[in-house]
Amino acid sequence: MEKRNEILELSFEFALKIIAYSEALEEKRKYVIARQLLKSGTSVGANIREAQNAHSRKDFIAKCIIAAKEADGTEYWLLLCEKSPGYPNPGILLENILSLKKLLSKSISSSIKNIQK
Repeated sequence: MEKRNEILELSFEFALKIIAYSEALEEKRKYVIARQLLKSGTSVGANIREAQNAHSRKDFIAKCIIAAKEADGTEYWLLLCEKSPGYPNPGILLENILSLKKLLSKSISSSIKNIQK
């Protein structure tokens, strides 16, 4: 039986929610933010997935750091949507991205500790 990979699952589910939210933004003609959010929000999971096939621990860390940067950018766009009048409330997406950021941070720090041993 294959071991469950929580961060992979959560980032994939998050990407699906980002796609739906971006489509809601486009329906409201918020095209620029919708595209930025779609790119950064789906990139988080893509980089996490790529990290699973890293050729070394350092490569894994580097890919996770890229995912963390994309998560920061995604959080920024979601906060803009939350605070801007006329934008749909991102609601649970902000909680989801914070959870992903915590998991990424934990993964990065534990991987760095393993290298230092």
